[in-house]
This record gives sequence, C-alpha cells and structure tokens, in this order.
Amino acid sequence: MISKTLLFAVTACLTTATVFAAEPVAPTASSAKPTNAKQCLLCHKAEQGAVRGNFDIVTFKAKTIQVRIDDSVELFKFDEDDIKIVNGAGKTGDGEFLKDNQVKKGHEIKIEYTEKNGVKTAIKLIEKPPVKVSDAMLFKTADIEKLVSLGPEKGKYSLFDSRPVPRFQMGYIPTAISFPYAAFDKMAEKVLPKDKSALVVFYCQGVTCNLSPGSAAKAVKLGYTNVKVYKEGIPAWQEKNFAVLTAVSLKELWMDKDLPNVLLDARAKKVADKGFIKGAVAFPAAGAAKLAKKLDVKKNAPIVVYDQNGGKDATSVAAAIIKAGYKNVLVLDGGFDAWQTAKFDVASGKLAVKATYTSKPRPGEISIDEFKKYAEVLPANVMIIDPRTVSEGKAGMLKTAKLIPVEEIKEHLAEIPKDKLIVFYCNTGTIAEVAYNTLKELGYTNVKYLNAKMVFEKNGSYSITKE
Repeated sequence: MISKTLLFAVTACLTTATVFAAEPVAPTASSAKPTNAKQCLLCHKAEQGAVRGNFDIVTFKAKTIQVRIDDSVELFKFDEDDIKIVNGAGKTGDGEFLKDNQVKKGHEIKIEYTEKNGVKTAIKLIEKPPVKVSDAMLFKTADIEKLVSLGPEKGKYSLFDSRPVPRFQMGYIPTAISFPYAAFDKMAEKVLPKDKSALVVFYCQGVTCNLSPGSAAKAVKLGYTNVKVYKEGIPAWQEKNFAVLTAVSLKELWMDKDLPNVLLDARAKKVADKGFIKGAVAFPAAGAAKLAKKLDVKKNAPIVVYDQNGGKDATSVAAAIIKAGYKNVLVLDGGFDAWQTAKFDVASGKLAVKATYTSKPRPGEISIDEFKKYAEVLPANVMIIDPRTVSEGKAGMLKTAKLIPVEEIKEHLAEIPKDKLIVFYCNTGTIAEVAYNTLKELGYTNVKYLNAKMVFEKNGSYSITKE
C-alpha cells in the first residue's frame, strides 16, 4: 500500500526525473529477420543456430514454439521427448517443462536449433534465470518507497534507471534519472555524484534484467562505495506504486502512436470543464475511492492520471486505483499545466464519465464482426481454414471452412491461393496464430486469424468469446 507520507512526498518530487541522453542510434535495418531481440544485444552477440527473444506460444498439437523477437516472430518445431529445457531455476528436463504455463509468456529465452529443408527444429530452450546480486547490495521495494518519500535532497540519494531511454519514457519511478547502461561510460562523469560515498541506486526491468547490476558493477569499479541494486525493478514497483511519465511522452509515445490507455482527469468538474486532455475521463479526486471500485477495465491496462499540476489529487487517485488491484498506473508529471506548457492541444466540452479500454490487436488479428460476416456468407475472395486436428474438425467446425491441420500446411500450399484473403480460426486463437505466422513466413501477405475462443457444435453452429 502507498503511505500518505509517500504520496505527498512523491508529489513534491515528480518533476525531478531527468533524461540525459538519447538512445544510441540503431543499426540500419535489414530485410533479414533479427536473431536477437534488441534488449538481448546489450549483452549478447548473434550466434549461428540460436535466437534470443521472448517466449510467446507453445502448441503441442502442432509441436511448435513461437518466439517473439521485437516486432517479428520465429516458429520452431520441437519433439516433446527430444528437446532439452533449462528453466530459470537451472533445472533440466524435456518438453514437460513447457506444459502448464511453466515458462511464462513474455519471458526471455534462448533457443538453439537445427535447420533442414527450411524447417527449424528447437533442440534446446534456455529460460533466462534471475540475475545474481549480493545480499549486501540488494534494495527491496520498501527501501525505494522510503527514499522516494524523502526525496533526493532529504534522502541523500541518486536513483538511476538503467533501461534504454524509450523504456524510461514509458514510465519510471518517481525521482529517477535516466542513465542507460549502454551509455554508462559516456554519461558517468556528468551524471554520477561527485561524492563517491553517496548512496546510488540502480534499477531496470525486473529480476532477469542485467542492466542495473551491470551499471552497479561499473559504478563500483569507478570507486563508489555505497552502491545498491533494486533488482525487482519497475515491475515490482508498479505492483504497489504508481510510475511517472512526462507530457511529451504521453503525447508522442502513447497518443501519437495510438497506444491503448485509460486517461483519468482527477480535477474537480468545474476546473476540468474549462479544458482537458482529449480522451480523458472525469475521475475527481474527491470521489476516488468509490470511482475506483466502479472502474471496469483490465487490471493490467495502462492508466494515466493527471490533475492540474502533478499534485496530491493525481497521487491520491492513483493510490485508490492501485488499492483496487490495478498494476499499471502512471501519474502525469506536472499535470495539465505541463501539458499546456508543451503547447499540446486542449479539448473542450464535456468529459466522458465511463472509462473503456480495448487492447491493441496483435499483428494479423481479424475483428470478431468481420470474421462472423465471412463465416456466415463466404465471399469468393476469402478462404477460411481450420488448422486444428482432423478429430477436432469432426467434432464440429465451420461449414464455410476448409480443414488443414497446422502441421500439414506446407504440404497443402497448392490448395491455398495467394490471391485470396486467408483467415484462420481455432478453439483459442493459439493454433490459428501459429498457422497465420506459418503462411506469413512462406510469403503470403493477405492473411488474418481470429484471436478468440470458439466453441463448436456438430451442426456447424458456434459461439465466440473474447477475453
């Protein structure tokens, strides 16, 4: 829980965060798929027969693992008995380790593979383990809360965010300074305190992130004697506390890119009616506790709260929302005043009173309405494919669909025209997405899939639900 002391102290410290350097220039893009996610390139070089990215999907029916590498995906076949899995605890096993969500979606992994006739087969999957930091150097969430409640001047500390600048701009711990690990050597003299006995704390993206421990090690080498690492980082912080973002970040990284979020105006109605940020919902601080209980959006939805100047109204609303179970709450640094100072557009009229949130579709997703239209009356330029097993198809499938099990797609390419829109569906969306990416890798450009749950009857009737 956020204490009142912390809330009011943070209010005074919201404007102290600083960005000292831009992210290093990325190499020129190439048409070839990346083999390492950008975050992995900070510590690892590309290897032949290996990729590093984030675990995305596993389907035992199709014997396929899908790995997300930034904005692209890679598909790997696997044999449940032959593949070697090394989990985050260092234990070794076979494909059983992939069952029951033991490897979490989004977790960093390395896959070693062989390739034959264009088919990549995973032979080893290594789950990235938590980084090791000595107990003497570790800081917990409570330690950071205490510092933030005091502020850098009173608490006599420097809190550094070791993540790349774009990550920092999406939300940071109050009072933090952006000090990317990749730019440590160039920035150290300018950013680190002159007093080498002063408390310096580094954090990054969580327990598997090497950036803050790496930064801490560099600081120790420079002679700093009171260096700490908040290993749990921003994910743990946002379990119980709000993060902060600037007006420029809200505008350029969220609104201009049309990233879904919930924007709440914590000011009193008579003030908010004079002008507000487009898309905001009325959420006056005076009624925050009751409004938070009525808030009905996904618990992990990004929620941005602002008041007039980044003060106690915004922080009290943020606290109420976090108490209600929301885990991705941010406060706008400087509030509406900062938005106006940046000369961004101000909306007028009546604020919305009900918050809504719709997740951004994954690449290739078809809307439920569009899918239903094709399922009802199949146009000549559309083909619907059911990529499930033959037994599943016999138990019930769309009358307008053609059954091609995902593992047999490559053998049936002659039956899949490139001049039609190809649409996949399955029971959950998982196999449909794998089938979608299979065709994309084979050069098909007009492909979509239904990312929803479907229940079928033998007569071809069905129901669709979207979580």
